[in-house]
Amino acid sequence: MSPEPIRILIADDHPVVRQGLAAMIARQPGMTVVAEASNGREAVECFRIYQPDIALVDLRMPELDGVGAIALIREEFPSARIMVLTTYDTDEDIYKGLRAGAMAYLLKDVPVSELVEAIHAVNAGHKRIPQEVASKLAERLNTLQLTGRELEVLQLVVAGKSNRSIAENLHIGEGTVRAHLNNIFSKLKVNDRTQAATIAIRRGLVRLE
Repeated sequence: MSPEPIRILIADDHPVVRQGLAAMIARQPGMTVVAEASNGREAVECFRIYQPDIALVDLRMPELDGVGAIALIREEFPSARIMVLTTYDTDEDIYKGLRAGAMAYLLKDVPVSELVEAIHAVNAGHKRIPQEVASKLAERLNTLQLTGRELEVLQLVVAGKSNRSIAENLHIGEGTVRAHLNNIFSKLKVNDRTQAATIAIRRGLVRLE
């Protein structure tokens, strides 16, 4: 008697990606797609209804992003086996996805054989973090974390705002803005606003509007 197939949920807001993944999985022996979700809230609801063995979750989705969906699923189903499958590989995205409870973090350009192997590994209770992803995670863990206010200041720096404009936006004094900037420069190991903005974008600390 053959073993039960691995039941998989796909959560991605791009229909073509979902269809492509579903078609690929359908060709694999011992795997089947039981549900598809187009946003984070649907992902949580589908997981609740179908309780799949594995959930493949994108990070950037409407209504509720992948990190939020993973956190909610893990809160309700602590043993849920979730894999991030995304195009985003900044160290902040990686950190947030794994901290929320994902057991694997793969990029969408991963070879099919590697994705299939990772699904089997996670289904068996193992983690799968590719070396390049692990290196970025290590970089993130070795950097002092910015506070919520520092991230707000950094977002406005990336938007090209002056100290005065930042102060007005956040209803704080310019001296406080300068103090936050000094802390940001120290934590990011940079010397000026341009370097801080470059690092912030590269690492995914802020989002470009």
